[in-house]
Amino acid sequence: MGQLEIPILMREASTNRSVSPAPVTKAFLALPPGIWALGFVSMFMDISSELVHSLLPIFMTTVLGTSMLTVGMVEGIAEATAAITKVFSGAISDYLGRRKLLVVLGYALSAITKPVFPLASGIGWVFAARFADRIGKGIRGAPRDALVADLVQAPQRGTAYGLRQALDSAGAFIGPLLAVVCMLWLANNLKAVLWVAVAPASLAVLLVVTVHEPESARQSAGRQSRMTLADMKRLSLRYWLIVALGAVFTLARFSKAFLILRARDVGLAIGYVPLIMVVMNVVYATFAYPAGVAADRFSARTLLLLGLAVLILADVALALSASPAQAFIGAALWGLHMALTQGLLSKLVAGTAPGQLRGTAFGIFNLISGVSLLLASVVAGTLWETFGAATTFIAGAAFATLALVGLVLYRLAAGSARD
Repeated sequence: MGQLEIPILMREASTNRSVSPAPVTKAFLALPPGIWALGFVSMFMDISSELVHSLLPIFMTTVLGTSMLTVGMVEGIAEATAAITKVFSGAISDYLGRRKLLVVLGYALSAITKPVFPLASGIGWVFAARFADRIGKGIRGAPRDALVADLVQAPQRGTAYGLRQALDSAGAFIGPLLAVVCMLWLANNLKAVLWVAVAPASLAVLLVVTVHEPESARQSAGRQSRMTLADMKRLSLRYWLIVALGAVFTLARFSKAFLILRARDVGLAIGYVPLIMVVMNVVYATFAYPAGVAADRFSARTLLLLGLAVLILADVALALSASPAQAFIGAALWGLHMALTQGLLSKLVAGTAPGQLRGTAFGIFNLISGVSLLLASVVAGTLWETFGAATTFIAGAAFATLALVGLVLYRLAAGSARD
């Protein structure tokens, strides 16, 4: 049992432990251009996507008249679709040894869906667009995450994932902020504002074409990767424990659409509702890179426990919110939780999977997380419809508390077994 101890579980492979991480500034400057390019691609696509997503729950509930349960199902199914697609795209990228092709295809598909939202006349159109958009995300997600690992050495992975996540999160707050400005400029015309999302999505596609894929990574993957059950056995127990941990984290939170609906629920004017995503993503973007650097230097278990504690505080704050200001506090804490955990989990997946199966490993990880998000979002919508908004967030806090206690008890059990 001692071999499964969480601190050991979450370290890099032993061959990499002896390499000391570079100072923060040097690590930042030493990242290759491809990492920066992928970061800015994520930023532009997130400007587009988050502009849409910050208005879509309001659009669905006010313009289209859908219920909270329907919102939860649409969001959950969309994210689960992305997760399922990542399994296949990750495995295909390993088999072909060409990740960039799938990354470009995924971003292009998401860009094509953006005009559908303002043209939608019913929930079916919205669902179809979200479905196709998330397929695009699924196609690009695992190959892109694997490509990040291909572009840098192991001691830089936390920094690289942190930078990409920081730029991604910068787009995630610029998008909702742009939505607020456009709502004011266009007199709360939701459909007109949704058209603005087309431009940054197009820029993302143009930029991702410029990313250079390492030839050595292509040759290695194409030569050795096989999509067989035998290869699945090459994924270690440490990897599967990290997959389970990621699922638990996802179950403890649900779709960000419920943050937007909570802001509206506590009285924030419709034109300013996207500000809840601005607040969350400003915090996310601010702390994602420092958290990534910390993941290269400090105990993963400590950062994961801290992330769960912050999520509990976020859910409690949102449950007790009686004003927009209080909801903003909850959203800020939610963003801090994401910064502490998301890049770290990516680093852990990359560090415990063979290089030739890295795309597959990210695909499986995202599949399990996506199914968990679907379940969490449907439960959240049901609780909101039946018992009210506060109960939804209290349930999230309760599950996060169970996860935190479980992580602590597992560490204690591992220590006892070693004794």
